Amino acid sequence: MNRTILLFVRNKLLFGLLLFASCASGQTYLKEVQITFDGTKNHALDNNDNFSPDGKWLVYDTRTGIGGIGGSPSVERVNIETGKTEVLFGISDNHDYGPGAGAASYHPTENKVIFIHGLPVCTKENPYQQWRRTGVMVSDDKPGVALYMDSRDITFPFTPGALRGGTHRHEWSRDGQWVGYTYNDAIMKRLEDSTGVKWNLRTIAVSNQKHHAKVDLDAAQENVQGEWYSAVVVRVVPNPRPGSNEISNAASDSWIGASGYKKPDGTLQVARAFLGKVTNRKGKQVDDLFVVDIPDSINVPGEFGPLEGTMNTFPMPPKGTIQRRLTHTAENKFPGCGGVVRSSSDGKYISYLAKDSAGIDQVFLISPMGGNPVQLTRHSSGVQSGVRWSPDNQLVYYVWDNSIVACEVSDRPFDQRFRRLTERTEKTPSGIVLSNDGKIVAFNRPVAVEGTKEVRDQIFYIKLD
Repeated sequence: MNRTILLFVRNKLLFGLLLFASCASGQTYLKEVQITFDGTKNHALDNNDNFSPDGKWLVYDTRTGIGGIGGSPSVERVNIETGKTEVLFGISDNHDYGPGAGAASYHPTENKVIFIHGLPVCTKENPYQQWRRTGVMVSDDKPGVALYMDSRDITFPFTPGALRGGTHRHEWSRDGQWVGYTYNDAIMKRLEDSTGVKWNLRTIAVSNQKHHAKVDLDAAQENVQGEWYSAVVVRVVPNPRPGSNEISNAASDSWIGASGYKKPDGTLQVARAFLGKVTNRKGKQVDDLFVVDIPDSINVPGEFGPLEGTMNTFPMPPKGTIQRRLTHTAENKFPGCGGVVRSSSDGKYISYLAKDSAGIDQVFLISPMGGNPVQLTRHSSGVQSGVRWSPDNQLVYYVWDNSIVACEVSDRPFDQRFRRLTERTEKTPSGIVLSNDGKIVAFNRPVAVEGTKEVRDQIFYIKLD
């Protein structure tokens, strides 16, 4: 029986290799390369777009176990060829209560990143919160120089194009013209606190640079002047009617296609896919898959109310926004969808997790236009992550049985379509991300800190060719 070989090589750049040899079954695994080693901090990839456009750098945050993103004092990057690390943005006096900087993603073609930044003034009494954060951009060649993306205005009267709370998990569209993200509203949280009704509901917003919003700043530094124009695009309500398409939460979202999806008339439609929380006929909350079509101009108010919202209503979607439900699992024996939903680059399919007839989480595909879902995987135990698509849309990558696996998108028998790329380990790999050229998969593993009982998230990668 061949034994698994663990070979760590450290040089002056703290660069190492973790090599898995073939196992007894004859299965060979790809070579894992560990590229971060600092045991004083985490190196969280967090399911974002972490590769630089040229594929040579990975951006990550240094969140803490207690404070999470609020406790992260820096956004950094590591060179996968040399192991060199650089701080792109640091907060010298950060605490577990904030401000924090994290959940970073690279622009698809430009050398800059976007990430969450807590509001400038954070205290134990008024810490980093879902509704107290914004998006910040930093260029590789100007580390530490922050450009605020979304504007924030919580002073009545509110400002169209500015939001009133906190943005999270920012994602550039593949053409770099849009940024999409989840959103929590501070005014509605205030309404929740005063009424006892659950109004702190997560929804989805987007930003672009076609328009501009001018915000009046305040002494408390709660208002923020951003460079992009923003709008909420998904409607949520506290108590969805049972059996309806109303939702109380929207999250796990991503852009559809590199430029949208193709409609029957041949035109491309910019859209985001997401999981929306409906209420089934028995009163149980269930996540189903939705799509929101986004108009070219997001500065025109729609039928549901003002873009900026009121003192007791959410900011409302712009004219031309269409919210559609794609799956209807709420009344099934095994209801619900999961994972961060993602689409193929051609926009033909959206991937998500759902339970099969045996109650096992599998990868399913569905068209953005709707129709019947297709079950892609048929594992004997549950898939453990959402998927990443190869650039040619022929393969998807995900975590199953504590391994990273690849699955071919085809009609061949399943046992001929999937391959385990890394050996099964006690700890589950997480945060998998694919390079833009589709040749490298990076991910996090928890690694024990020598001489302690603590572990830290470190970054590894495998080359696919």
